[in-house]
Amino acid sequence: MAADSPLSSQLGPPACERDAKALHFIEETTSHADSVQDRVLTEILTRNSQTEYLRRFKLDGATDRETFKSKLPIITYEDLKPEIHRIANGDRSAILSAHPISEFLTSSGTSAGERKLMPTIKEELDRRRLLYSLLMPVMNLYVPGLERGKGLYFLFVKSETRTPGGLLARPVLTSYYKSDHFKTRPYDPYNVYTSPNEAILCPDSFQSMYAQMLCGLLQRQQVLRVGAVFASGLLRAIRFLQLNWPQLTQDIETGALNPKLTDHSLRECMDKILKPNPELAECVRHECSKDNWEGIIARIWQNTKYLDVIVTGAMAQYIPTLDYYSGGLPLACTMYASSECYFGLNLNPMCKPSQVSYTIMPNMAYFEFLPHEPHSFGFPRDSPPKLVDLVDVEVGKEYELVITTYAGLYRYRVGDILRVTGFHNSAPQFHFVRRKNVLLSIDSDKTDEAELQKAVENASRLLREFNTSVVEYTSYADTRTIPGHYVIYWELLGKDSANSPTDEVLKQCCLAMEESLNSVYRQGRVADNSIGPLEIRVVKNGTFEELMDYAISRGASINQYKVPRCVNFTPIMELLDSRVVSSHFSPASPHWTPERRR
Repeated sequence: MAADSPLSSQLGPPACERDAKALHFIEETTSHADSVQDRVLTEILTRNSQTEYLRRFKLDGATDRETFKSKLPIITYEDLKPEIHRIANGDRSAILSAHPISEFLTSSGTSAGERKLMPTIKEELDRRRLLYSLLMPVMNLYVPGLERGKGLYFLFVKSETRTPGGLLARPVLTSYYKSDHFKTRPYDPYNVYTSPNEAILCPDSFQSMYAQMLCGLLQRQQVLRVGAVFASGLLRAIRFLQLNWPQLTQDIETGALNPKLTDHSLRECMDKILKPNPELAECVRHECSKDNWEGIIARIWQNTKYLDVIVTGAMAQYIPTLDYYSGGLPLACTMYASSECYFGLNLNPMCKPSQVSYTIMPNMAYFEFLPHEPHSFGFPRDSPPKLVDLVDVEVGKEYELVITTYAGLYRYRVGDILRVTGFHNSAPQFHFVRRKNVLLSIDSDKTDEAELQKAVENASRLLREFNTSVVEYTSYADTRTIPGHYVIYWELLGKDSANSPTDEVLKQCCLAMEESLNSVYRQGRVADNSIGPLEIRVVKNGTFEELMDYAISRGASINQYKVPRCVNFTPIMELLDSRVVSSHFSPASPHWTPERRR
């Protein structure tokens, strides 16, 4: 039996027989990572050998790594656009995959402009379901008793569109939630949601959020974990509760559903759930009517053991705000995935957010790793670098992820920068560093997302004595001035209106940010005079929620939406600038001395 396997015991004692099988699968797969990768590549190349793309590069049926790497180029989305446009326009020939393309999965579209269309095939749903099935068996090792309660998860779908050729185009989570894999999932006592499918699948975001929040309140004593996909999504739910608790408590008190919920299947479902409960209504009203919302999650959902949200990468800046609203509940990051592929999971989900590492599951795709030099800008076409196989990456080094998938992406650069932190058996574990090429630049300076976030974190320390924190931020390279300068938009959360940070403090925040930026930036400020003083523009509370609403109105997915850390789209700039309440500039030049060039 799997439960008696010496392999499955390495992660810990399983909570049940089903968990034992899942943990055994993780151990088996990661213990033989290289042979699993060989099998995956062979399967992909064999089944797709007659596709137009592989024939173009004269692979001639070869399935070995050496031939594959010598003949197929490393590509980006731009390289694939012609093939993707043909498929989107109705070409059903075997262009990328021998299996029919079932739909397109859209990227969030907030990092680099237009939304990408990633081709997928039906069987990819099986791989996604497999990875999902591993999450709770791992979590059960760290948090016992989850089968005795429910999860309040804010999950949403977006109305899909169709390409000219008739294929669906929608976010990967919408695809999954609308699939039978999710809608008809078998009962699992360790993974029960407070939200019924009708609430999750309602296409109207207000009605969906309202129903999910109402269900979460009605079942508050049963809630053991609270979550969303990204940290920003959970904070949006808290903001929704702040705005709508009077109506929600009225519904609970009277047992009559808000007439704004007009979706027929949703009302029919909620009518079966909602019963008058004046005592619960008064309890929720008592907490929500207080001016101080610190710890509101733990105060309403008192049995919550942890928050399940992604707080790695750019999401890390939400941690202080989540701590404020949750009363310091643990934050669990469980899996690493994208529209292109699901990659792996966190085998220590209750670790500190700064220590999160994801173990790549070698059965999900064929993985290669492009060594990343922080200050390099691409590579010459005539001398591409040598990519590293999954089991050959080195601890401490950074790589860009390159994938080959069953759905027909071959040596595709995902754009994620990962740092190797260790291995689980023979499978590497990675810390997510950042998305590639999210940059601010005025002159020769290149400021990436991780540097910008670190600068914001350092500067925000100056706000602590005022009980103020940075709730949200974005940036803009303002080249309308001479010289150009960085503009940072801050939305602040102040807990003491009588003790707000002064103009002088916010000026010092500007300087603290500049001191945190790289030497090329500081040289531009000090020696070259090519960059002007950094500016912080404080915006009204709720501005970034308006920004999200605007993005959703233009087609962004509420599940996948991430605040862009750099903006240059005129309507967004106009929205932000119309909400500015104060502006502050760095009062001095940052420290810089010439360094020896090698």
